[in-house]
Amino acid sequence: MSEHIAVAKLKAKFATSVLDVKEFRGETTVTLKKEDIVAACSFLKKDLGYNFLTDVCGVDYLGQTPRFMVVYHLYNLTTKERLRLKAPVAESDPRIDTVSGVWSTANWLERECWDLLGISFNNHPDLRRILMPADWQGHPLRKDYPLQGPGRAPYQGRLS
Repeated sequence: MSEHIAVAKLKAKFATSVLDVKEFRGETTVTLKKEDIVAACSFLKKDLGYNFLTDVCGVDYLGQTPRFMVVYHLYNLTTKERLRLKAPVAESDPRIDTVSGVWSTANWLERECWDLLGISFNNHPDLRRILMPADWQGHPLRKDYPLQGPGRAPYQGRLS
């Protein structure tokens, strides 16, 4: 199986930033250092035609290091190709730069990720809660969030 053309170009331009590349069932995932996410996304949009950001989400790997992964799902409307980018984010500093300057739709998607997982997006134009009430405590999609809500004991079952 040949390498995805966008991955080859991404590796050439961001050689020290590409941490991992996986292909599974025809889906390509590139893991990048979080420090280069904006530059890589700008390159993918402007030079390679990934002009549609379909989703930004976060994953909580409680008990692992790094704990969080920010995931970007990109689509090229011309070639109809998809590409997934992932950037690891540490629990001790759950922040990553916003890509809302690259795709304006990231504004809402990053707000959801911050609201539910507590991953902050540096230089975001309007980082505030989008689903939970403004005075809500905590981030309900974190795996250590109490199942019954704030003020309750966290889940003590198996994490794996």
